[in-house]
Amino acid sequence: MTTSREPPSSRLYDEPAAFLIDYPEYAGTRVLDDLRASEYAYLDEQDHVYLDYTGAGLAAISQWRTHVNRLRGNVFGNPHSVNPSSRASTELVESARARVLRHFNAAPDDYVVIFTANATAAARMVGEAYPFSRKRRLLLTFDNHSSIVGLREFARRRHARTEYIASVPPELRVPRESVRMALARGQGLFAYPAQSNFTGVQHSLDWVGMAQDQGYDVLLDCAAFLPTNVLDLSVVRPQFVIASWYKVFGYPTGVGVLVARRDALAELQRPWFAGGTIRAASVQGDWHTMAPAETAFEDGTVNFLAIPDVEAGLDWVAGIGVPNIGRRVRCLTGWFLDQATSLRHTNGEPMVRLYGPGSTHARGGTIAFNLLTPDGDLVDERLVATESAQAGISLRTGCFCNPGAGENAFGLDPRLLRELGDSPAMTADDYIRFLGMPTAGAIRVSLGLASNVHDVDRFLAFVERTYRDRKPDTSKLPPRDWC
Repeated sequence: MTTSREPPSSRLYDEPAAFLIDYPEYAGTRVLDDLRASEYAYLDEQDHVYLDYTGAGLAAISQWRTHVNRLRGNVFGNPHSVNPSSRASTELVESARARVLRHFNAAPDDYVVIFTANATAAARMVGEAYPFSRKRRLLLTFDNHSSIVGLREFARRRHARTEYIASVPPELRVPRESVRMALARGQGLFAYPAQSNFTGVQHSLDWVGMAQDQGYDVLLDCAAFLPTNVLDLSVVRPQFVIASWYKVFGYPTGVGVLVARRDALAELQRPWFAGGTIRAASVQGDWHTMAPAETAFEDGTVNFLAIPDVEAGLDWVAGIGVPNIGRRVRCLTGWFLDQATSLRHTNGEPMVRLYGPGSTHARGGTIAFNLLTPDGDLVDERLVATESAQAGISLRTGCFCNPGAGENAFGLDPRLLRELGDSPAMTADDYIRFLGMPTAGAIRVSLGLASNVHDVDRFLAFVERTYRDRKPDTSKLPPRDWC
């Protein structure tokens, strides 16, 4: 079946009366409609419905202008020198570092900012240097990005045990009591997301203090949380915070951050050194001395042409107001959940199966679900990916780099999952057949700064128009390369 794009509405920003009755807070976010029409005008010019903010935020036109104007008016060089171009770069990098601390309300005496390629690189930096041992384990929630789950390989190499805390269907939240009991069984590093990149669940920031009271260090993944929320490090004080800035304001890509407490950073043991991380090193003497604080963790030359754009991006969202962005996303999320879960086939059967909370309580604007046929079978996510793209809609399908949340959501058999670990290499489709899964994953829609109610309504109209009463033929879909 082919799909066609719905003609753009001539009343693009007129909201349904029922929406404004149910979500009156939305009216206080009108400044974002003005910005949609100016700074994010390319969306409507291209007739594009963008619903992948958890994948990447969108940059305002002003951010691009700021970047170009800075480069056109100055000469910037490698920061590791005292020449004029080097000093110019150093000053902007250090200014961005200070701006990040202000964004988190973090005292410079307590926290340092380490620029990385992305949140994954920041997580790896902690994992490879953390002093795991038989007495210092790794504690993870099931609901974690693959990059956090991957820390278990560092723990394993140092003979440290990894333990997981399960999420509980249908909302896929992690019970507080489960966290408390797990924390009582040892010490080490506790890593979890402030907001799930799979379900949108916002896990309690109170767990940070709970864990620290039990002797744990805490790594808080804020990649999905920061675009619509503020983290105040004068109140909540994890040892390590990781994020990718492109998820917050779209540009720059290739710049992430590790915000680390100075006392925790001093306990890390880097397994190697590199240019830019040392005071001095000797080949013949076979020794090296590390540079102090953040310098010891920024391998090589930092991205000095892009890092200043972090400051510009933070100023941009601060001018809008992160709480204002969060308010709009919360209203749109509620409307999406209300409308999507009410979609029905002619026979009365639901069209949508939701994974995660069905309300806006303690959740963000990331929504995972599958579409259902009139018989209750799952619609193959590959078909939805193809047909939504044809309709000018950007969304995400698959398992979203969060294996634990997916295993909880789909109720996969732990015994079969363990057997897979001992099996020879298989294709993605082989894994799915072995596990008895009807499809490989889910559909993920995520809302953000430039979203409006028309985006939500247009997507839901596409779903109803394309899949209501339909039993699609998926026999000719290409094989999966990955989940």
